[in-house]
Amino acid sequence: MNWRAVLTSPLGFLIGLSLGALGGGGSILAVPALVYGAGQTPKQATTTSLVLVGVTALIGVVPHWRAGRVRVVPGLVFGLAGVGGSLLGSSWNKAVDPDVLLLAFSVLMLAAAAAMWRRSSRPAAAAAPSVAGGAGHQIGAPDSLTLTEVRVEPAVVAKVALAGTTVGLLTGFFGVGGGFVIVPALVLALGFTMPEAVGTSLLVIAINSAVALSTRLHGGTLDWSVIVPFMVASLLGMRVGSRLAGTKDPTLLQRWFVALLVAVALYTAGRSLVAIV
Repeated sequence: MNWRAVLTSPLGFLIGLSLGALGGGGSILAVPALVYGAGQTPKQATTTSLVLVGVTALIGVVPHWRAGRVRVVPGLVFGLAGVGGSLLGSSWNKAVDPDVLLLAFSVLMLAAAAAMWRRSSRPAAAAAPSVAGGAGHQIGAPDSLTLTEVRVEPAVVAKVALAGTTVGLLTGFFGVGGGFVIVPALVLALGFTMPEAVGTSLLVIAINSAVALSTRLHGGTLDWSVIVPFMVASLLGMRVGSRLAGTKDPTLLQRWFVALLVAVALYTAGRSLVAIV
């Protein structure tokens, strides 16, 4: 048993908590936690992160689906739009220097923190009217957005394709779910309510993680002594977070999480810059 991984696995609870309550963001903590906590190399950590994020998202989507917060067809379309990006990102991951990867990762964390802060500062955006459905469109209905509606709106299709490809690249290259991109895209491009965007983002994350992971499952790259304790903690966090998503205003949690992201980003940037220099 990897005791170092066991001792740092409570960070997995934060990952699951954020995925369940906010629909993303938590996975971005996985790589620095696995590198500096569990002692993995950056490339091992991005692969392990894909397993943690993918499985946690797949299991976590169930309570959201039961509560009617998952829009399956748009989620599948969004996820499939990111397949090419996931494959490309995975190939880039294999080629980049590990310390450069961590430095780039710190920049990504700061970008995620900025996006989450803006979202927490504009809670009214969750109630924005539907772009895809137009006036009188009932967003709350589980089948209110069909595949046909996505296809007949060229501007929406372009936004979904761009956002999906971006999320796929992030997932493949960094091993993150990209929920901080998915949730705003679903709200702004497809007119989802915030709870629907959170639930649907987990479906998208599961798809992108599976695609990116499929390119790395060779040569015994998975260390289950690290994966299992982090996974258990992450699933516990997901259970708590899913309940919060349906009952609590996530604004305060978002802001605390932003502060944590900034601190981890600065630490990661400092460590990687020292190693590069």
